[in-house]
Parts: sequence; C-alpha cells; structure tokens
Amino acid sequence: MLWTCRVLCPQAGPSAGGWQPLSFDGGAFHLKRTGELTRALLVLRMCAWPPLVTHGLALQAWSQRLLGSRLSGALLRASIYGQFVAGETTEEVRGCVQQLQTLCLRPLLAVPTEEEPDSAVKTGEAWYEGNLSAMLRCVDLSQGLLEAPGPTGNILMQLKMTALTSTRLCKELTSWVRRLGASWELSPERLAEAMDSGRGLQISCLNAEQNQHLQASLSRLHRVAQHARAQRVRLLVDAEYTSLNPALSLLVAALAERWNRPGEGGPWVWNTYQAYLKDTHERLRRDAEAADRAGLAFGVKLVRGAYLDKEREVARLQGTQDPTQPDYEATNQSYSRCLELMLAHVSHRGPMCHLMVASHNEESVQQATKRMWELGIPLDGPVCFGQLLGMCDHVSLALAIPGQAPIQTLRLPSCQTLPDRSVVPVAEGLKPVSASAVCDFC
Repeated sequence: MLWTCRVLCPQAGPSAGGWQPLSFDGGAFHLKRTGELTRALLVLRMCAWPPLVTHGLALQAWSQRLLGSRLSGALLRASIYGQFVAGETTEEVRGCVQQLQTLCLRPLLAVPTEEEPDSAVKTGEAWYEGNLSAMLRCVDLSQGLLEAPGPTGNILMQLKMTALTSTRLCKELTSWVRRLGASWELSPERLAEAMDSGRGLQISCLNAEQNQHLQASLSRLHRVAQHARAQRVRLLVDAEYTSLNPALSLLVAALAERWNRPGEGGPWVWNTYQAYLKDTHERLRRDAEAADRAGLAFGVKLVRGAYLDKEREVARLQGTQDPTQPDYEATNQSYSRCLELMLAHVSHRGPMCHLMVASHNEESVQQATKRMWELGIPLDGPVCFGQLLGMCDHVSLALAIPGQAPIQTLRLPSCQTLPDRSVVPVAEGLKPVSASAVCDFC
C-alpha cells in the first residue's frame, strides 16, 4: 500500500491571490511515460468490466492452468500488478518509491493480511505471531524507504488489527461493548495499563481462553506500536466490518492512551472512519471531543468505505437495520460533514490533530483544499491526501504539480493493496485484502 505526498512552498493562511481550484483535466499526465498511460488505460478499462471484477480470481486460476504459472504471472506483472503493486521485493519497492518521489509523492506500506469474520478459527497464536513479525519488518521497511521523512516528520504505515487478534474475539468484545457501554472493565485505560505492565488481564465477560488470547493480542499490538514509535512511523489502523469496529476502536483507544499522549509528537496511532456508515459523524465528533478533553493527540484517516455489499447482506440475513447510508449521494454528504468537522478540529488543535483525506473524489479534494485555505491550516501541516496507487493519478498528480493553487507543501498519500506476493516475508496463510477494499477511498 502506498501513499503519495507532495511538498511545495510552505505557506499558512489565505494568500493574497485567493484560493484557486485544482485542475483535474489530466494535464499532469505529461509527467507519466506513454507506456504507463497505455497500461493504466487498459487496466482501468478492464477493471470497469463487471464480469472480470466478479470472476477475477476464477479467471486467474483458469489462466494459470491454461498458460502455466510463469506466463500467467508475467502477464499479471505487466498489467494489473504493474499498475497497482509497488513490487515483489524490497529492491522493486524501493525503485517504485524513488519514481514516486520524482513526482513529489510518498509511500505508505501495508502488510496485506486480515482475517475475515466468518473464516475458520486459527489454531493457537502462531498465525498471529507470524503476522506480527511481518508487521515489524514492514515498519523497518517503511522507515528505510525514504531518505527524508518529509516536512512534518511523517512516515505512515497501515495496520490491520485482525492480523494480530481474532475476529471471534473482536465480535465477542463488540457485543459486550454495545451491551455495557462505558465501563471500567472494558475501558481503554485498563487495556492500556495491561499493555504497559504485561500482567494478565481478566475480563469477566470472557472465558479463560479468550482472556489469554486478548492478553497475547494486546502484547502484539503494543510491540508493533512501540517499534513504530521508535522508528518514527505512524500507524494508521484500518476500519473493517461493523461487527468488529467497536472492538477495534476500543483497541485503538487503548493504544492512543499510551502513544498519543502530549509531548509524544502528535498521534502515532490513528483510527479510520467510514463515511458510508450512518453513525460515523456522531462517533467521529464524540471521539475527537474525548481526545481533546483528555489532552491526547488525535489521528484520523477519513474514507467512504469498503464493505458495502457485505454489510447490507449481513443486515438482511440477520433482520437488523442496514448500517450504511441509503445511496452514494448520502455517503458524499456524510463524507463532507466529517471532513468539515475534522478540518475544524485541525484548525483548533494544530499538530495535536492529524487528518488523511483518503479519497479519489474530486469534489472532496476541492472541498478540503479550499477549507484548509479558509481556516489557515498550514500546507506543510497535519493534513495529507491519499489515493490508491495507480487508481486516480490525475488527482494525485494535480495535487503534486507546483503552482497549482496554494497547495504548497501538501502531503498526498496514495495507497494500494498489496497482493499475496508481499514486499516483506509473511507467515504462511496470509492472503490479499478482499477485492472490495479497492473502493475504500472512493
């Protein structure tokens, strides 16, 4: 996964010339080679063909049987992998990052693993410990890829909680969080204390095996956060399904209690908020205000969402209310409200509040840049922009072009889901993030 960042002239506050909208007419494509543009056109047209999207994995397996693994793999590398994947080795990833840097873009890496809610139960802790090793190596790789960490010292990395703790436990915790509400037994402060001390944690609503797994999970999360802080890498925790998110948010809050304290240099652990969920604006407002009251730094990646079809199907099967917005326009309105809320908090709290505007939507990017200018948010400050690598180059490059509006020193993260050929060695059994995650930034 890669995020792209642009550094222009640092400038805070409204300029004398006024705000000028970004141009998304594709003029920035002169920075790309003809071969890259041809491949992008071919791949994106293919991805817009519904049968290919629906049956992609089956077609890949058929291709391997018909053409053989070597030829099939070569075709993938020349097309889809080449468009969306940074590389299969450290050297290839480093080359990709150097190319991005010539375009004034910066990377965000991700270990491509998560556990689906309905997947088979993993045996023991070995699978999660293997994922921990992969994430620690990914932290090191993230830190080593860039010669300079950027104007605000930011190196970012994605973290999937369900790579380090089971979805079964997350579902159990979610049910109790919803049932108990705010309670000391399931409070971020208590979990943070258990992380720091390493002492056994006993939650009365969990059985002995679940308590043991929770303690091991807290230890893994603490080790990743501790190593990331030492390497000056900020962790962006992904949101997942609504059946898991309350538990994931509880774990993020526990990490924030330890690593987002005043004097630590801004938030080292961020949470992700999905605007396609009906309750997101209220949760974001509540969490931002709670962090402000506690004096904690607050980091947010704002996305539209990735699991629309699955969320609606689960709600239908369970006979529960659909948690998602009714349509795309309602999702856009939700994203706009959340964006306004977060930019106001950034303006108020400065470096104690960081925001990634993770979107391919031109209107959202225009809204963010205009409001940053109106609020006087420094362009080399705590707001960055993110797109999936290879998915929306005309937006990424428009933000990166020198002199394009007063966006001068603006970080533009471009994120991409890595396949099972990860950039770091991973434990056996790791799989790519589900295909639906591709719409996470739309």
